[in-house]
Amino acid sequence: MASRAPTNFPGGSSSSAALLLGRQFKQMQTVKDIPGISCGLVGNSVFEWEIMLMLDEEQDSLYGGGIFRALLTFPPTYPHLPPTLTFTTPIFHPNIYAPPSGAVCISILHPPEDDAYGYEKASERWSPVQTPESILLSVISLLGSPNDESAADAEAGRLWREDRKEFRRRVRRCVRDSMEA
Repeated sequence: MASRAPTNFPGGSSSSAALLLGRQFKQMQTVKDIPGISCGLVGNSVFEWEIMLMLDEEQDSLYGGGIFRALLTFPPTYPHLPPTLTFTTPIFHPNIYAPPSGAVCISILHPPEDDAYGYEKASERWSPVQTPESILLSVISLLGSPNDESAADAEAGRLWREDRKEFRRRVRRCVRDSMEA
């Protein structure tokens, strides 16, 4: 009999979300061996994944060498609603809320509806075709190419726009700190 990934669901029952996440987790562990990305379950629940991004200099000249941990938390309604991604390793970036939050602000993790402020179209937001793999690859891309028009960390956004030398100095410090953690 084939073994399955754990499918715990709040309340102890199984769900289609848990089954889908179990399959996607197994693929990330076996088939989708993506360089620089490691993931594991928190406890025995497929609804919370511990992520480790280990970026090399070729992937990202600013954050390269860093080892950044994050939590990817899925709602019971996944894939209809997006997960949240929160860095547990402090990281200085315009689109990541400053510690202690660490929450990633990226369009594909926003609910699939029109933006009340008119900044994002519904088509730029979450879609059930997104996967944990596409989310993590998008976040890696975001690290090297911040969206300074919508900064979650105002100071990082300002430095990205106005003082790249200081921005780089702050990023390299968080990269060094991430290697010592």
